Amino acid sequence: MDLLSCGKVTVFPQPKAGTSIFTRNSRLNLHSGLSSLHSLKLSSGKYKLQLKSRVPSKKLQHPYALAARQDYPQNADLPRQYSKREKKPFPIPIVELRRAARARAKNRSGQPRRPVPPPKRGLLVKNLIPVAYDVLNARITLINNLKKLWKVVPVHACVFCNEIHVGPVGHRFKSCKGPDSAFRKGLHEWTNAALEDILLQVEAYHLFDRLGKRIRHDERFSIPRIPAVTELCIQAGVEIPEFPTKRRRKPIIRIGRKEFIDADESDLPEPDPPVPLKPILTEIPDSEIVAPSNEEETVLLAEETLQVWEKMRGGARRLMMMYPVRVCGYCPEVHVGPSGHKAQNCGAFKHQQRNGQHGWQAAVLDDLIPPRYVWHVPDVNGPPLRREFKSFYGQAPAVVEICVQAGAAVPEQYKPTMRLDVGIPTSIREAEMVV
Repeated sequence: MDLLSCGKVTVFPQPKAGTSIFTRNSRLNLHSGLSSLHSLKLSSGKYKLQLKSRVPSKKLQHPYALAARQDYPQNADLPRQYSKREKKPFPIPIVELRRAARARAKNRSGQPRRPVPPPKRGLLVKNLIPVAYDVLNARITLINNLKKLWKVVPVHACVFCNEIHVGPVGHRFKSCKGPDSAFRKGLHEWTNAALEDILLQVEAYHLFDRLGKRIRHDERFSIPRIPAVTELCIQAGVEIPEFPTKRRRKPIIRIGRKEFIDADESDLPEPDPPVPLKPILTEIPDSEIVAPSNEEETVLLAEETLQVWEKMRGGARRLMMMYPVRVCGYCPEVHVGPSGHKAQNCGAFKHQQRNGQHGWQAAVLDDLIPPRYVWHVPDVNGPPLRREFKSFYGQAPAVVEICVQAGAAVPEQYKPTMRLDVGIPTSIREAEMVV
């Protein structure tokens, strides 16, 4: 295998004494250079090849080492699926958080206090307001594009469980865990999927004042619930008349750890009525959806869908770094705000011991926008997936798989889990010979 063709080739300066190097004019013996396992080192997606030089270079005074870089590993496992009896781990372990807090306290001694971020003072981050509008419009564009691609790329959903499959024919894997799966021997019963099966609707309570009192249990039905991404964009500065929110023009005044009062804004001029910074797109009704007319239009639509998918996820990641989002460690409940609500509606494992209260912790991007992983079909026009070759197939988010089957190029960050470099056996005997 040509190692130089698997990634970027980078020239590094002269290494330390005792390492093997070679020069530009050296004659290389690949068999002798690769005789040791230490010649090929794999660490964090980087392949480094070190070979010995027999003839010193006359043109270069400093020899250089040649390394083959690869930004993403060839194959990678999917994120771990935690059972319903397991609590999700913290994004950052508690030990690391305490160690970082002690280090900050040690370095802060004798130093002036850092300014409090604007969201904790009740203000907006002005440079993130356009990002919030872009995320909201990207979400609406993604929904409209998926409705169009849905008419070209078939998507199947199991009647008994929550698994979906993208492709002309549903797979025959015995992985169904729904009701009466033992009588069906774990086989799925496929039907047409809906948009909610592809994009999981994660909802959250809409807060009129994100710094106000926490939602009580008896208020859980009087407060509207909207998509969590939309609520994050509203708190970041998006103006939607249907969901008003309180905007402060002066920072709050803290009178205690959890108590504050609003600053006097009587000396300020009357605020102008809120006007959207950018026009907000609207979802196209299902009756007005028109499928792409030709293959070229389908490919362009798939490429645009991938772009808005990455734009929505990238923008939401930036917003979450400034506006906190909470998730329950036992169930998928998400709350956008500095602290979770008090509604006792958690029905996860051992919720009786917690009186139905949620175990709030910091959320990650996959909690806010869950990627629905599906099996990757190597050849849409080829034979369907076989259960005997299940270990050779890869997976990708449903949005990415739909766009790839529609003709879009595979993004680099999803290639490791899709296992594009793994050869599919042609027979069961050939598969059994793989070590």
